[in-house]
Amino acid sequence: MQSKGKAVFNKNEEVMENNPKDFKPFIPADKVLTEFSPVSIILGMLIAVVFGGANAYLGLKVGLTISASIPAAVISMGILRGIMRRKSILENNMVQTIGSAGESLAAGVIFTVPALFLWDAAPTYMTVFLMALLGGFLGIVMMIPLRKFLIVAEHGKLPYPEGTACADILIAGEEGGSKAATVFIGLGIGALYKFIADGIKLFPTEIEWELPRFKNAVVGADILPALLGVGFIIGPRIAAIMLAGAILGWLGFIPLISIMGASASSVIAPASELIHQMDFWEIWNRYIRYIGAGAVAFAGIISLVKSLPIIFSSFISALKGLKADRSDELRTDKDLPMNIVLILIAVIIVLIAFLPWIPTGIVGAILITIFAFFFVTVSSRIVGVVGSSSNPISGMTIATLLFTTIILKATGSTGLEGMIAAITVGGIVCIAAAIAGDTSQDLKTGYILGATPWKQQVGEFLGVFAAALTIGFVLVLLNDAYGFGSKELAAPQATLMKLVIEGVMNSNLPWGLVIVGAASALVVELLGIPALPFAVGLYLPIHLSTPIMLGGVIRGVLQKKEKDPEMLTKKSESGILYASGLIAGEGLIGIIIAIFVTGGITFSLKEHLFGPIGGLVCFLLLAASLVYYSFYKVKKEKA
Repeated sequence: MQSKGKAVFNKNEEVMENNPKDFKPFIPADKVLTEFSPVSIILGMLIAVVFGGANAYLGLKVGLTISASIPAAVISMGILRGIMRRKSILENNMVQTIGSAGESLAAGVIFTVPALFLWDAAPTYMTVFLMALLGGFLGIVMMIPLRKFLIVAEHGKLPYPEGTACADILIAGEEGGSKAATVFIGLGIGALYKFIADGIKLFPTEIEWELPRFKNAVVGADILPALLGVGFIIGPRIAAIMLAGAILGWLGFIPLISIMGASASSVIAPASELIHQMDFWEIWNRYIRYIGAGAVAFAGIISLVKSLPIIFSSFISALKGLKADRSDELRTDKDLPMNIVLILIAVIIVLIAFLPWIPTGIVGAILITIFAFFFVTVSSRIVGVVGSSSNPISGMTIATLLFTTIILKATGSTGLEGMIAAITVGGIVCIAAAIAGDTSQDLKTGYILGATPWKQQVGEFLGVFAAALTIGFVLVLLNDAYGFGSKELAAPQATLMKLVIEGVMNSNLPWGLVIVGAASALVVELLGIPALPFAVGLYLPIHLSTPIMLGGVIRGVLQKKEKDPEMLTKKSESGILYASGLIAGEGLIGIIIAIFVTGGITFSLKEHLFGPIGGLVCFLLLAASLVYYSFYKVKKEKA
């Protein structure tokens, strides 16, 4: 799976070949610009915290996160170039390098750590902080030795789509523009909408209609900005596949269970009450979540198996790259010294093994070293082929957890203690793999622009540190306010990891339901449809998939209506930036509301001023604003 890559233009608009020997960066190696400055550090760390928190909220709600590189880049341009009149493209790049680390770290954390809360074994702040920090640092330092091979020697073969796109945006920003304003407007509108809806509670954000003469069949929607934005970003195909899974669950399995169980005179496990006494939410909680978990687990493993040829070739090729010549001392070739990298790896592993806040022990530290080394290498290369959005982190984590739990159980580490150790190992590996993928994309952006690699690598450390400082507080706040595993925050990935560990450790899963979910995912895969988004839709309430579908429909209509490829790219980019702002705005206000809720402070009205219809009208107006920024805003600016 190779790509011809994208042409990169220098200042004179001359096309550069994708052969590494002929490639010339946008900023020549002999030219020095402001790069690693106090301004870039502070702004980048703030963005890391913002997008880390927003993505934690989003991932816990729908099991998906968004890439922060492009929004961070345009925010950087808006502040540094638009407000502060600073002209260095490398300084802009440093901001997005630091800022994007927060999103990747949040993804690794929320995929695993909430399982501890679900076991009523809530970790201390120090445990979450150290898991995030050491996992993130491990991902960075294990990726650094691979840069000259994956980023430089494989230039033209590994396109690194997000990294290349981010470089294109930063280069385009040299010509000016108001893209950052689009992100900020989206952020403001998303925040205002979320505060009015869930802060003041002017109208209900969860609306649903039961279908007549069809027991427990329901169509619903959570009318929230983040879901609309996610739909636009992932596009109509993936949104439709998610909705298909939700339809099977809520208009297929739930009514079927209701009909078949109507005359049951005994309780059917894993429920604790008769089926005819349950409503649709109780059936979803007792039965459908296990079917969905089986589908997600099977789909994650399928994605990993399908990636095995790339994984093994990536691993072998990357190891060969360690022997590459490192004598070139150009500014654009300087990584952190290898002796420092090796010392850092050793220190991190020792800390993981012996710090009392990280319950892995020596066996767990050894497992982390093995799995992190392999999956960091895999993640660093595979994102160069398929992009960060298609990186099978879930599959890698499931594989880690399966082997880790089996080994821990065999060595006598069982029960809750063994499960906590397993999720800790899986969490650190998951964080390391996610950060390695982000680091690779950022270093690709820097390679195209002519950044200084060692400075970017230090920037990654700062971004991880900033996000790790706050992610523990975010998790505690969200769990206290909404509860992980609830309708508000389903924490789908973490729940799945929890079920995988319990299934191996205690053999207490309702395997019949899990197999039904796996069979559903297999049918979809055999039809040539990606099983993972379908499985996520099956696992989550239909209320999340319907607004995502609306965002996807808007993107689909845009793609069908706009015939000019160049204008389509510009309009799609404008819509994605606005949608990213909606997501970030809702995420931030969601966290702020959680702070007030846990403190016993509420702004809500005694009852909703507007009912479901009023809420639906407000949501359609929000959708209209997305239509404006994706269909018409670019035309207006061009005129």
